[in-house]
Amino acid sequence: MDKTEIAVGVFNKLASTYQEKFMDVSAYHDTFDVFCEHIKKQQADVLELACGPGNITRYLLHKRADLKILGTDLAPNMIELAKVNNPTANFQLMDCRDLKQLHQTYDAIMCGFCLPYLSKEDAIQLIGDAYALLNPDGVFYISTMEDDYHQSGLRKGSTGDEIFMHYHQQDYLSEAFHINGFQVIYVHRQDYPEKDGTKTVDLIMIGIKH
Repeated sequence: MDKTEIAVGVFNKLASTYQEKFMDVSAYHDTFDVFCEHIKKQQADVLELACGPGNITRYLLHKRADLKILGTDLAPNMIELAKVNNPTANFQLMDCRDLKQLHQTYDAIMCGFCLPYLSKEDAIQLIGDAYALLNPDGVFYISTMEDDYHQSGLRKGSTGDEIFMHYHQQDYLSEAFHINGFQVIYVHRQDYPEKDGTKTVDLIMIGIKH
């Protein structure tokens, strides 16, 4: 199995455990607020990538009940949880690397907690694909764990399951935003304390399609 298949298998198996641990996304509410505030259209069409159990979806709909959200994920059990947690949103199985298969355009794309499972090449491609799917003035949100890309590797969770985690760097992400025509309007770093006493740094970037 490749790295993606392994990650999907782990997330599918541990969907309920993940939900219990990560349903509270209050640490990121300020960044989600910036995203919502820049979606000027009412009843905007929003695409969410790697939606998991719908934790971010739930907050977005709490903030903006008018949003029409399509949440996507590769783990079937995550999709089922997301449907329960967000009965007014729509969800479907989809690999975020397959955005070209979508024929609708969107007013905003939310990509929270997805990039750690994408290679540098896939992350750069995703930024370009997202630009192509967005309407003018469309809003694009990404978050990732920030570190030297060469520090990426297998990480073992509390359950003993291993997943390949990619760290990303602002320099090449910013370059991809710029090359594809996004105006970066927001960059934020946030410490995330790990159980072993260490911390990782989360990098959040928001761009506007002009």
